[in-house]
Amino acid sequence: MIKRRVGATGPEVSAIGLGCMGMSFAYGGADDAESTRTLHQALDLGVNHLDTADMYGFGANERLLGPVVRARRDEVFLATKFGNRTSGDSFGGTGSPGAYVDSSAAWAKQACDASLARLGIDIYYLHRRNPDTPIEETVGALAELVQAGKVRLVGLSEVSPATLRAAHAVHPISAVQMEYSLFTRDVEGEMLATCRELGVSLVAYSPVGRGLLTGAITGRDQLAEDDWRRTVPRFADGNLDANLKLVEAVRAVAAELGCTPAQAALAWLLAQGEDVLPIPGTKRVRYLEENAAAADLRLTPEQRDRLSGAVPTGAVAGERYTPAGMRTVGH
Repeated sequence: MIKRRVGATGPEVSAIGLGCMGMSFAYGGADDAESTRTLHQALDLGVNHLDTADMYGFGANERLLGPVVRARRDEVFLATKFGNRTSGDSFGGTGSPGAYVDSSAAWAKQACDASLARLGIDIYYLHRRNPDTPIEETVGALAELVQAGKVRLVGLSEVSPATLRAAHAVHPISAVQMEYSLFTRDVEGEMLATCRELGVSLVAYSPVGRGLLTGAITGRDQLAEDDWRRTVPRFADGNLDANLKLVEAVRAVAAELGCTPAQAALAWLLAQGEDVLPIPGTKRVRYLEENAAAADLRLTPEQRDRLSGAVPTGAVAGERYTPAGMRTVGH
């Protein structure tokens, strides 16, 4: 597995990481045994960049990763996040309805201690930002956590370029998590330019379009009744049919490259720059192995451009979140 550095001075990690959310949350039922096998196989393959958050299963995902991380700590670069909350939560149980964003200094410290009880932390992200809380307050608290030795690095997720600049002035930001894929190109422009100016890595989550770019999804009936994607506009009737036509265009290019559509999508991201780190999510060994193999693909500029042309900017039907979800990003 090839390596890429996190931020300007951080450690080198696997160029392709592993998003762990779906093991415990959002994408249908959990299979802890298979997920644990997947985590161990990831480390065996050199995929050491594992990404979770306290709200994935309301603590369940961190608890799932905990034993693996403790057993193989020297092999793991562990990312977790805070900021998304539910009313009355402690993330020690199941959580409760009433989602909101809390980026206060007090919650940053409390949430960090709760996560540390479940696993160690290498990079700690603000998952979402409440614009009523100055970013300087939040990052000041995160800097204190670094000084206390509780976390190694600080990251942000789904913020604006202006927020990134203000945060970086308080304490170095090593990485920013943004949705980035052939299906979501919003970061191409000021966001990516700001990251590069400041020496901040861009960690690309949902790099295969929440599964759409794998080519395995052909209709909503394949999604479990409790699959969160049923609420996502891009998977709505009408929008999904339009988006699947784009997937077919990617599939055609992938076939010429001799790889799967998911591998083509990941190779395209890797070709965007050494500072782009995709973290495709899966809970199954076979998909992990498929994703990891994408690191061995080397696209020519012409192949990269053909993939870009298969999904023209603005061609994807539907927003990436519901209106409520979209209100939580870009602050």
